[in-house]
Amino acid sequence: MNILSFWWKNARPVALPQSLMPAVLAVCLASGMPEFSVYMSVLAVVGVALAHLCSNLLDDYFDYKATDPALRDDLQRKGMRARISKCTYLTSGETAVKKLFAVCCIFGMAAMAFGVVIFLQRGVVVLYIAAITALLGFSYSGAPLKLSYRGLGEVVIGLVFGPLLMCGVYYAACGTLEWSVLLVSVSVGLLVVNIVYSHSIMDYEPDKSCGKMTFAVLLNSKKRMLITLFIILFAVFSVIVAGVVLGYLSKLYLLVLLTLHLAVAQFYLMQQFVKNPQKTFKSRFWMGPMGNWEGIERAGIDWFMIRWLLARNLLSFFCLIIIVVTLVSNFKCLIF
Repeated sequence: MNILSFWWKNARPVALPQSLMPAVLAVCLASGMPEFSVYMSVLAVVGVALAHLCSNLLDDYFDYKATDPALRDDLQRKGMRARISKCTYLTSGETAVKKLFAVCCIFGMAAMAFGVVIFLQRGVVVLYIAAITALLGFSYSGAPLKLSYRGLGEVVIGLVFGPLLMCGVYYAACGTLEWSVLLVSVSVGLLVVNIVYSHSIMDYEPDKSCGKMTFAVLLNSKKRMLITLFIILFAVFSVIVAGVVLGYLSKLYLLVLLTLHLAVAQFYLMQQFVKNPQKTFKSRFWMGPMGNWEGIERAGIDWFMIRWLLARNLLSFFCLIIIVVTLVSNFKCLIF
């Protein structure tokens, strides 16, 4: 396998919509501002993607150093349902942990290079946002804070991929900040939290056995897990509705309610998982793209992927609707 494709695959690009959709959305929101720059927008989006891939590999690095990744395989052999183990490219001997760290540094330095160019153009605000984001991203799995091992990983993810990412890209694109982007970024952050938190619910038993303190493990109650998930999903739409009522957002933003059926389906599938984790479901066209579903079923991970992909699609469609609304509104302003 080509070395570039090897590291690309292991950096988990399937998760890139979690960062690219909010980043592109932030660019579209900024596109109507006087100081909007396509050049700076592209730099910001590419920088975000590189930083995301770096954080994925860093998470593997710290997880591998802190725990035995093969433990999940042992749990599966004992009959405990767990998602496919992480860091298989390390446990299989395909590469060494030192090489992984080196690649993390390369991705990180590349992202930093884009950030420096943006800083020189937009000023110190971008530096503050990037510094806070980098600190939280490193501390997700890295010492001394190791926030993901203290039940705070979902909070970190929500802040990084929501307000920090969107406000940072928005500022890079147009050199200012608005209440509207902050409100939208809160909902987007909650949708990213939904992806990670749903994951932690499905991995509750193996994570608990491994001693990994996710938010689901911290709650330590399946009823509390589901109540929290309901609040997260309900809050996503409540923030947008509140923004419209208060006049910060256009009434067209209410079109995001068209994705409500995906949120309902997500909650239902998670509820069913908690009650009967062995029950399987078929993907449906209205759920959005599900990748190579036949291959997913053959691999025996359909029970996990249908919920993870549905959460990802909810985020993507939510962002796409706002992107379309924003571009249409900007187009009307140009005409009239």
